[in-house]
Amino acid sequence: IDWNVTARLQTPYVREYHEDREVLAWFLVDLSGSVGFGSGGRSKREVATEFVAVIARLLSRHGNAVGAMCYGDHVDAVIPARTGRRHLLHIIGHLQGRPEAPAAGATELGVLLRAGAETIKRRSIVFVVSDFISAGDWAPALARLSMRHEVVAIRIHDPMESTLPDIGLVVVQDAETGEQMTVDTHDRRFRERFARAATRREEALRDALARGGVDTLELSTSDALADAVLRFADLRKQRSRLSGGGSLAGHLAPGVPR
Repeated sequence: IDWNVTARLQTPYVREYHEDREVLAWFLVDLSGSVGFGSGGRSKREVATEFVAVIARLLSRHGNAVGAMCYGDHVDAVIPARTGRRHLLHIIGHLQGRPEAPAAGATELGVLLRAGAETIKRRSIVFVVSDFISAGDWAPALARLSMRHEVVAIRIHDPMESTLPDIGLVVVQDAETGEQMTVDTHDRRFRERFARAATRREEALRDALARGGVDTLELSTSDALADAVLRFADLRKQRSRLSGGGSLAGHLAPGVPR
């Protein structure tokens, strides 16, 4: 009871407190060779940068601190979590100005996830932004990260990674090893084998994300980013209702056009 107001107005008044919960956010961004691929107007790397820029901007305008870790062929940049417009521009400028990753071998996503677990001490919401094309079993590292932090996997993909068009003989190159080979996309059986392999890869990826116990947002290079952000906000609202806790969506939804 607010006794001062009650005595003054001769009517009982109850003071209510609304906790203002600051969100500490980190972006673990995979910028390895495979993320440079894009079959249409945008590459996966461009989509990753746009997503980080939009979500970081929405979070920082509420005074929340954001930080980033970047992986090329190793964890080569750690930008501590801070507030302010200048800091936000520093993160975006770093992502946009990075050179393409060299063909230095297969991605080890587990390295980035373990580095995140070692570096981020205070409980945070952690966005793992990657195409999740990686060697090794990274699911245990993702599960360990999610034990301490609230983790959201932002999985970026390109339509051509699951379905090959019939365009005849083409030379393809592994973006991470540099290996090249010629394939005949006119061969229907080859395209069917490719599609089956893509389906198996999708199933294995979703199983790994499920074992990691994290929420997942799928982003295609053909998606409109505004729609993806709205899907993410809805995902967080649903999770908040189920958990009964505070909602990160409240930091994101205002100002996002529908």
